[in-house]
Amino acid sequence: MKLTPQRQLLFNLLHENDSHPTAESLFEIASKQMPGISLRTIYQTLGELAEMGELQLVDLGNGATRFDPNMGEHQHFVCDSCGAIHDVDITSAPRLRAGSADGFAVEEIGVVFHGRCNRCNLSNQGKLESQQIKRSPGLQAKKIKRVKSN
Repeated sequence: MKLTPQRQLLFNLLHENDSHPTAESLFEIASKQMPGISLRTIYQTLGELAEMGELQLVDLGNGATRFDPNMGEHQHFVCDSCGAIHDVDITSAPRLRAGSADGFAVEEIGVVFHGRCNRCNLSNQGKLESQQIKRSPGLQAKKIKRVKSN
């Protein structure tokens, strides 16, 4: 595979990139650095990298295919609040087997964890605390007293 400037740019954008980008998000960044690069070139190059075993195509069931340069064995966590995707290492999972897959050759098993990331948890916790303070009878009484004394 010839190393073209477009391929070199994609290699650089993907190197240690743990955001699991889509082709469209890579195109957005690449076109700023290399005006004239086409989305078709991005898709073609990503497909070639996947065929060579340099890149994983990740379908998390939320629409666009994601691209993951981490070729080590891992699974993914998807934040249902903000959409962030994180790599997850499963250290003590039982061996999964397809029980009733007669006639099928299982080549890959994928597990996707769904929930809320730490940032969204903290943000949501702050909102809940703020709502609780607003509803606190003691705080409401203090607000009323302040209004009356002014």
